[in-house]
Amino acid sequence: MTMVLFVIQLAVTVTVGVYFMTQLRKEKNVQPGVKRESAREYENLRKMRAIHLSEPLSEHVRPQVFEDIVGQEEGIKSLKAILCGANPQHVIIYGPPGIGKTCAARAVLEYAKHSEGTPFKENAPFIEIDATCVRFDERAIADPLFGSVHDPIYQGAGALGVQGVPQPKPGAVSKAHGGVLFLDEIGELHPIQMNKLLKVLEDRRVQFDSAYYDPDDMSVPRYIHDIFKNGMPADFRLIGATTRSPEEMPPALRSRCMEVFFRPLEGEEIACIAQGAAQRAGYDIARETAVFCSKYASCGRDAINMVQMAAGLAQMDKRIDIRLKDMEWVVQSGHYAQRPEHIASQENRIGAVHGLAVYGAHQGAVMEIEATVVPGDGRVLVTGIVDEEELGGGAHVMRRRSTARVSADNVTTVLKMLGYLKNDQDVHVNFPGGAPVDGPSAGAAMAIAAISALTGRPVDGGCAITGEISVQGQIKPVGGVPEKVEAARRAGLISVYIPRENMLERFEDCGVHVMMLDCIEQAIEKLLLPKDICEKETENAALPLLPLAASPTAH
Repeated sequence: MTMVLFVIQLAVTVTVGVYFMTQLRKEKNVQPGVKRESAREYENLRKMRAIHLSEPLSEHVRPQVFEDIVGQEEGIKSLKAILCGANPQHVIIYGPPGIGKTCAARAVLEYAKHSEGTPFKENAPFIEIDATCVRFDERAIADPLFGSVHDPIYQGAGALGVQGVPQPKPGAVSKAHGGVLFLDEIGELHPIQMNKLLKVLEDRRVQFDSAYYDPDDMSVPRYIHDIFKNGMPADFRLIGATTRSPEEMPPALRSRCMEVFFRPLEGEEIACIAQGAAQRAGYDIARETAVFCSKYASCGRDAINMVQMAAGLAQMDKRIDIRLKDMEWVVQSGHYAQRPEHIASQENRIGAVHGLAVYGAHQGAVMEIEATVVPGDGRVLVTGIVDEEELGGGAHVMRRRSTARVSADNVTTVLKMLGYLKNDQDVHVNFPGGAPVDGPSAGAAMAIAAISALTGRPVDGGCAITGEISVQGQIKPVGGVPEKVEAARRAGLISVYIPRENMLERFEDCGVHVMMLDCIEQAIEKLLLPKDICEKETENAALPLLPLAASPTAH
């Protein structure tokens, strides 16, 4: 019996030995092929890494320090105040594209690392991700923003997967732990991802779950137990950038973030960017050419792209100077549209007044408002405004008259109350330009334009006015006044009249004379000129010109 057992054991041992010997031979035969394939692919990769094209001009001139970021001094100051203290906050940056939002965020983090009392360490990361291309799977198989769990059933689970252990993989929010997560175009983030982000901002961690996780399995590594129990750390500060307006952003996100507004660049600033880009690329560019470029470039990125294309023309001709004809060809070839000029006419006119508005991401603008008197039955007719607006969405949509239409009705009441509007005449007030106007802030301007048309008194062309008008003729406060004052300054106006409640100390030195109004009577007194001024201007314009020989300077 013992002999039989010995023979059986020997046979099993020999069989197992033959099996493993066969497997080793197969592995030896396969291993050289794998090694050759690996070596060949690594060599191809090394050759690819050795090939470098020239750095694009847009990357070469990317601002690295605050001094290189043109025109955003106020926005950078706000970012410093929010992020460079002992308690940095989350931020949303509003503004058009190509004006330096990303570069400012990077520079502020570097500045914050060296500020007193800052929680940011020297190695605090800056993780940048674009919300428009954050792809995710609803089954949480892969999520580059928040991370995911690599369950053992998936291919490539590795040694832990063979043992049936789920493996959490960190996302961008965890990689930004201790630093800044810059989420570009945050307004385009998917609603599901937005809700997850709000939860992470509140908890400062990412919680993972998996049907394959067993808290009592002792074969699971300790760190995986800790992640499933306590979550993956994600204590960072969010800087979200968007080209949308604040009203389009989720209220829950706005309530968790401070808000900073970067303004559009002025023509002079874009010209400086164009000159700087040409100099860094090694080309000379005349001031005249840079100014011409600024008339067609909507932002700094546009200016850099135009300079790069013009530099290519100069290189083809073996020149180191970018000429005006090069930039003209770039404009024609790229079909660039000329930016509208913001210089407002300061001519004193009857029935015409400069109003002020805010559009987009809190960008101020000067708008023309015109009025004329026509036979009628004592009404104020307004064109160019929004008549109705919708509130809410989905199944709960409420339609109501727009605030601009309400302001027009208030103007009618005030004109009749002051005795300007008769029962046999109408006043037609128009907002030219094609863009429908909404909001109550044009009420005071509409009233001044209408009174000017009714009395024949011209409006001071160097002034602009904003404010809501009540049925009793009071000038009420409105929003966006700082942006409106800045728009008036850029347009070359001399004075701006605003409601008393909107007056700020900063307006004392802002480049334009800002004055307060309480009621429509004050506005009439300050903005409407005597009739004879307009008559004298008309007479002077009608005088014949002297012959050239009669001029004392003609010799």
